[in-house]
Amino acid sequence: MTTAYATVPDLILEPMVRAALVEDLGQYGDITTRAVIPAETTYNARINAREPGVVSGMQIAQIAFRLVDPNLSVKTLLRDGDPCQPGDTLMEISGPAASILSAERVALNFAGRLTGIATMTAAFVAETKGTHTRITCTRKTTPGLRIVEKLAVLHGGGFNHRFGLSDAILIKDNHIAAAGGVRAVLEAAKAVASHMTRVEIEVDRLDQLEEVLATGGADVVLLDNMDTPTLTQAVKLVNKRLVLEASGNMKLPRIAEVAATGVDYISSGALTHSVKTLDLGLDF
Repeated sequence: MTTAYATVPDLILEPMVRAALVEDLGQYGDITTRAVIPAETTYNARINAREPGVVSGMQIAQIAFRLVDPNLSVKTLLRDGDPCQPGDTLMEISGPAASILSAERVALNFAGRLTGIATMTAAFVAETKGTHTRITCTRKTTPGLRIVEKLAVLHGGGFNHRFGLSDAILIKDNHIAAAGGVRAVLEAAKAVASHMTRVEIEVDRLDQLEEVLATGGADVVLLDNMDTPTLTQAVKLVNKRLVLEASGNMKLPRIAEVAATGVDYISSGALTHSVKTLDLGLDF
């Protein structure tokens, strides 16, 4: 399976889709559809793109329709990770009209947001062309939706940072302040980290970076809110001894110049917290 078509088992995604459907259907279900659509009415519907982008959320949209009605026929025409243009049909759904209408908003909410994330990620990735730099997301995700938002980053050609606090040791500025300095936190981390646990530490000055190199114990250094000349100096100072991640104020217009410094990763919370939902519509 390629990164572009990354997926997870449906059973992992079903609880969040089910919760969204329960929220939308409420105590009595879709009273509008029940009032005006005869139960025997069937229709063919399509999810169409109204803007260009990179598709994500088709797997979760399909789950939404099938949770509402397992008898619906759902055909995905563009897979998660595929590019789309205005007018392209992403999915076809056929069967009882009432079932399609009851699942429509949840399916589109997920698909529009996730396609927006994949589209923004792809734009960031395009700015790194010709370099070895990878684009990665952060933990600045919508509560409860982290797994699908990070999946959308993969669909856009990006990479995932840690999924949670238990994945890796990431020592931030507040950890350093509370623990008594760079050397103190690294020595403490080395004392407890298993051979399977990577250690990353955040620095915002070159003298801190020098102390990290002198102390040892880190696998990755997060270069936080550094200007481009300072990032260039940091890359030269490290000389490939550690993985370097640039973070802080990483907006699209700046990505190409940061990638050109030679950092290994650029992380941006904007990929998931400031994304514009892509305009998708369901048409009968």
